[in-house]
Amino acid sequence: MTRGARADLRSVAAPLQAAPTPAKLERMSSPAPVDDEPVPSARALLKERDYLFFWGTRWTGSFGSQIQSVAMGWQMYGLARQTRSVEESAFLVGMIGLAAFVPVFLLTLPAGEAADRYDRKKLLLTCLSGEIVSVLALAVATVNGWATPALLLGIAFLFGASRAFFAPANTALGPMLVPRVLLPRAIAWNSLAWQTASIAGPAAAGLLVARSPQTAYFTTFGLYAFSALLVFSIRGNAKPEVKPGSRWQLMKEGLAYVWRQKIVFGAISLDLFAVLLGGATALLPVFARDILHVGAQGFGILRAGPAMGATAVALWLAAHPIRRHAGIIMFLGVAIFGAATVAFGLSHSLWVSVGALAVLGGADMLSVFVRQTLVQLVTPDHMRGRVAAVSSVFIGASNELGEFESGVVARWLGPIGAAVFGGVGALVVTALWSRLFPDLRRADRLA
Repeated sequence: MTRGARADLRSVAAPLQAAPTPAKLERMSSPAPVDDEPVPSARALLKERDYLFFWGTRWTGSFGSQIQSVAMGWQMYGLARQTRSVEESAFLVGMIGLAAFVPVFLLTLPAGEAADRYDRKKLLLTCLSGEIVSVLALAVATVNGWATPALLLGIAFLFGASRAFFAPANTALGPMLVPRVLLPRAIAWNSLAWQTASIAGPAAAGLLVARSPQTAYFTTFGLYAFSALLVFSIRGNAKPEVKPGSRWQLMKEGLAYVWRQKIVFGAISLDLFAVLLGGATALLPVFARDILHVGAQGFGILRAGPAMGATAVALWLAAHPIRRHAGIIMFLGVAIFGAATVAFGLSHSLWVSVGALAVLGGADMLSVFVRQTLVQLVTPDHMRGRVAAVSSVFIGASNELGEFESGVVARWLGPIGAAVFGGVGALVVTALWSRLFPDLRRADRLA
């Protein structure tokens, strides 16, 4: 893998003008001059009606899914602890992540190909309908006392199937709704929508589940319904230009594209393995109830910890965008993420734990921002669905499989051992990837 394309992020900006061939990407080795053409201000996006609706649905949909995920983990742990040990209950919490990831993994290639073949707006509406049904089922079952671990796992599977198609269609639709000159700004704001929803969602979920899980589920239902209304209001063309070839050929083309772009592959695989190992946030219900002994209110405070750190870093990035040394900054973010995970696992103080989680969230924001911007910039429009689908598998694996990994390790090492093991693993992955992908480490400008 060390013989990947010799290109830094200054070269990556070129695909915005024309999609390069693999051979051309391989020749992007020398630090070519950077065009300093001014990019229109973010205010120009406010004139793009369809894009504003798209940005709103991206935020509300992500916000709702974060609340639903946290509420399901809290409810699963509460149900399991009625009859099971701490270790067994932690394992079941991790199983929610596995149940949500399996359909994402199985449906990745068909979902990406569908996003590059069919109307992306209609795909989003179909996916949101599935999510509305899943969260309504959770709410009704909880209110009537029908909720069981088996039901939660089944709903997680259905939810994962909807998200498998939602992610590539959503990612691919955005660039269709703005002029090309505004695409860099739109990419940054797309990332901001997802990031802020990921920041606020878990924090809000912690407060909502402190009242009751059904409160969180009904809130999520409202967010999904509003998101669907925003999608429905988009008027612009949402049907991609379909390239010739069979479905299987198009799927293989998407996989091959990601594999050839070694900087992109290195970035998303680094995120995959680091977060997969360092998924300590999946164990927050366990820490809140049986290690820190702070109950539902403390769980809400812990859940807000990563949000506080990520918010601070997001605001800093908005005012001071990354201009140089993007690769080093990304590796540094992942390393700090791992160290903060170890600190969280060893802490027996609520406020020390919250501080460690805040650092963890801020560091994760750094690495994710670089990775998402890079993948969006390098991908031509006719392949956005397939590349987004592959990327979503890596994201899903890092989140959902990370929850599963934490649950499995907690079953044998206990929750503290699982958190420390994951943090150390994230540090090892950071060091290993910096050697396997030297071009990624040397990446400079993010433009």
